[in-house]
Amino acid sequence: MQIAGDFSVKNSDEHFEDRLLAGAYNRLLQTSHEGGLQVKEYRTIYQADRIRNLSGVWLGATVGCAQCHDHKYDPYTSRDFYALGAFFADIDDEKHMGVAGRGGGTNTLPTARDPEQAVVGPFDRERASALDATIQQARASLPPLPLPVVEATAQEGSDKEKKENQSQSSEKTKLSGVVEPPEILQARKHLKALELKRKNLERKLMITKQLETPRIVRVQHRGNWMDESGEVVEPAIPAFLGSLETDGRATRADLARWLVTPGDDGGIGEFTARVIANRIWSIFFGAGLCRSVNDFGGQGEPPDYPKLLDRLALEFFESDWDVRHLIRRIVTSRAYRMSSDATEDMLKHDPENRFLARQGRWRYHAEGVRDAVLLASGLLVERLGGPSVHPYQPSGYYRHLNFPQRTYNQDTDDRQWRRGLYVHWQRMFLHPQLMAFDAPTREECTAQRPRSNTPKAALVLLNDPTFIEAARNLAERVLNESESDDDRLTTLWRYAVSRKPDTFERKQLKNLLQNSRQEYQESPESAGELLAVGISSRDDTLDAIEHAAWTATARAVLNLRETIGRY
Repeated sequence: MQIAGDFSVKNSDEHFEDRLLAGAYNRLLQTSHEGGLQVKEYRTIYQADRIRNLSGVWLGATVGCAQCHDHKYDPYTSRDFYALGAFFADIDDEKHMGVAGRGGGTNTLPTARDPEQAVVGPFDRERASALDATIQQARASLPPLPLPVVEATAQEGSDKEKKENQSQSSEKTKLSGVVEPPEILQARKHLKALELKRKNLERKLMITKQLETPRIVRVQHRGNWMDESGEVVEPAIPAFLGSLETDGRATRADLARWLVTPGDDGGIGEFTARVIANRIWSIFFGAGLCRSVNDFGGQGEPPDYPKLLDRLALEFFESDWDVRHLIRRIVTSRAYRMSSDATEDMLKHDPENRFLARQGRWRYHAEGVRDAVLLASGLLVERLGGPSVHPYQPSGYYRHLNFPQRTYNQDTDDRQWRRGLYVHWQRMFLHPQLMAFDAPTREECTAQRPRSNTPKAALVLLNDPTFIEAARNLAERVLNESESDDDRLTTLWRYAVSRKPDTFERKQLKNLLQNSRQEYQESPESAGELLAVGISSRDDTLDAIEHAAWTATARAVLNLRETIGRY
């Protein structure tokens, strides 16, 4: 549905919204707000982006390399590249979601059409919740106003009350006068006006809409978008893979069907299943059976167990693309249920675990590192949905972002500890916490994230306010739940890595704890500074020196490979 979700969509279809949402993926591109941009240049950028997404996700190929010349290692020609791009020439991408004060949307390409359609459903309710949360945050951030002395006058009145069949006369006093200063009354009126305006807003969702007449696509010599002398191409699959049997011009719907149709019927469904099965395998084992998840071509690695990959792909294909069936097949296998403990002999002869003699070990993705640490500390907020969150970020980090200038206001409530999935994503200026753990910038589709091991990641774990605050709260849990140092060390270890520390680990932790106690006894100011990091409240009944020493110990434990990785 991502490729052609907008084809044959009817309002009566029960999957109407799902199809529109899926098809909207074709609109997630590198847009620009700059005045004077070249329309043809950005159409070329959009085309190349869509082809790289299509080939990397569904074909496991690097067709994007054929934009300027024939592929150097695979049988994709430059003509194949532009013929694939012609499938997307029917997409109306001349207007994006409207921006206040701009008729042209998020880019300046003019259009008389409106490829936006109001969609009412769960998406709208989530947006409404997001606006409510924004209003609550704004209220919380307002500075306290001075409270003037207010005069009130008494007005006599009377009332009759009957209770238990007894008449009782009582005098009531009514107060009339100013109960709020004019500044607050004016602010409330303004807030009500904004809330009314919000309710009357028509919520729109950017979708894919087809042009009546598809654009002409030419082969661009050396990828030069200004050269219009190239051959005109029609939508077509790569020549070495055959051709599509269609009546008239091929469409994105034909392309989507080709990807899932069996080879005997002219498609490449079995190969598509192979690419997807390999990617799902990599999620559960840390690496695919074919290590180059997004490249099954000449520059990629051949699969370690081709027959196993073929078997999984065949089951996936014959189960009518049932992802749950494939996952169940993988997680119930003996290979998946193995221990990740490795003997010296295993590490010597199979350091990369290509023989599948053990389960894999790898560091979590950037969002998972944050989640694991917050979960161990007890701070993680597991609420689903809602707006992006803004965790702690170095001041001035956005100072180079201009036109317009960006400001960053960190959250001051429990949104500070929501899952990494919801962290605000600023393209080109990714949050430092995510960047340290190899999160992509999202300028393009990333089929396979890299995993690095650098001092920068360790420094973030030790010094980022999110992780210091998590260590402080973890130390607080340990101090409140256990009495002796030995019991507390065991509790700390269990929260972080779900096991008991061995003799060596316990000894090292005790040494660190004693050294930290001595350090903070000699410098109580340092203890206070450490415990002051973060917006979460601290248990003031705990001794500050002891709390700081255990916080330092927890920081070290949260920096362990076991804590931030699948072990």
